[in-house]
Amino acid sequence: MQVEKPNAQSDLSAWLCYLEQLHPSTIELGLKRVKTVAQRLNLLKPAPYIFTVAGTNGKGTTCKTLEMMLLAANLHVGVYSSPHLLRYTERVRIDNQESTEQQTIDAFTHIENARGEILLTYFEYATLAALYQFKQAKLDVVILEVGLGGRLDATNIVDADVAIVTTIGIDHVDYLGSTRESIGREKAGIFKSKSIAIVGEPDIPISILDTAKSVNCPIHYINYDWSYEQKNKDKWDFYSSRHQYQSLPIPNVPLANAATAIAALSYSSIQIEERQIREGLLNSNLVGRFQIINTEPLVIIDVAHNPHAADYLTKQLALLHSEKKHLGKVRFVIAMLKDKDIKSTLSTLKGDVWYCASLYGERGCRSEVLKQYLIEDNKLNVSTFDNVFDAYQMALQEARKDDIIVVCGSFHTVSNVLAELAD
Repeated sequence: MQVEKPNAQSDLSAWLCYLEQLHPSTIELGLKRVKTVAQRLNLLKPAPYIFTVAGTNGKGTTCKTLEMMLLAANLHVGVYSSPHLLRYTERVRIDNQESTEQQTIDAFTHIENARGEILLTYFEYATLAALYQFKQAKLDVVILEVGLGGRLDATNIVDADVAIVTTIGIDHVDYLGSTRESIGREKAGIFKSKSIAIVGEPDIPISILDTAKSVNCPIHYINYDWSYEQKNKDKWDFYSSRHQYQSLPIPNVPLANAATAIAALSYSSIQIEERQIREGLLNSNLVGRFQIINTEPLVIIDVAHNPHAADYLTKQLALLHSEKKHLGKVRFVIAMLKDKDIKSTLSTLKGDVWYCASLYGERGCRSEVLKQYLIEDNKLNVSTFDNVFDAYQMALQEARKDDIIVVCGSFHTVSNVLAELAD
């Protein structure tokens, strides 16, 4: 069905419906088309200073920590991230304020007028809309979260002053390759000759170092140029060849990502004080990342959707168990996309009861598939549901006050629960 072309008076839902049908493919890697439209609108330099953040996991929380520190330094900051959980407008933040529907529609209208006959994917359109809003806001700093890979991602039309790679894991193998070396090479594609590269992956692929060398980009990576150490449950230290900070407060994001954000600032040309770093850490948190939404029973939502993220989630739950001796059963409400490494992700998680739900759409995985993987891994007490919220409701119904319910497996899984609770 052909969707009518929207205009400046159309609502956001009409625009999004149009964008979903504008391009025949969900993903078309390559920068020529999107860069041409960006040049027409003068969007290739959306702010005087740019951070671009790539990686398998930890991009969102690294962006958030950077954002909070820069705001504490009284800078005007824009952040582009994806995907969204509840509202499309979550993808753009300006000075920690979510974009409005009208600002988004205005951006879409200008892009539509500028693109001519050039076809854009949904993500390319979203990226241009973010850049347009940043340019209008006259910001000091923009932080761009890479959607997929790095080298051919739409965000890479903008040359970063600081190019960050958080972690390297196996994900999106159809587009990035099936080895850490090939994936590392794609993510390091955001390095430019005028950039500074920061890498938070402790087991750094050689391809990342080779890419930095080939484009003459200075690189600073963990356990070589910078490092961090948790001293106790309340404090941690950061060390780099430029700055040292001791007894920092523990943020509500993974320490590895907070340290990567500090490293990025440490090697940047932005002047920031230690008190501003501390303030930024205290304000760093992100929806859907080990977020507690209920206490009795304890309900945690987490967008973990690959083995690396599942491993972090498992360690956080183990830490919770060590701190609170009288916790009951761990109940997982889980739904995943079928193009993820489902088997390895499920085998990494440790739980007592499993509520598997189906996700619909082209990429959604059926609950029976999750159940089969769990049974093969000798994880019993598994039930299946047609949708996420039914699974969540059953987990709540069966849980005792001292149990833990974990909702995870995908952004879609978490957003399904949050959307129902918001109604």
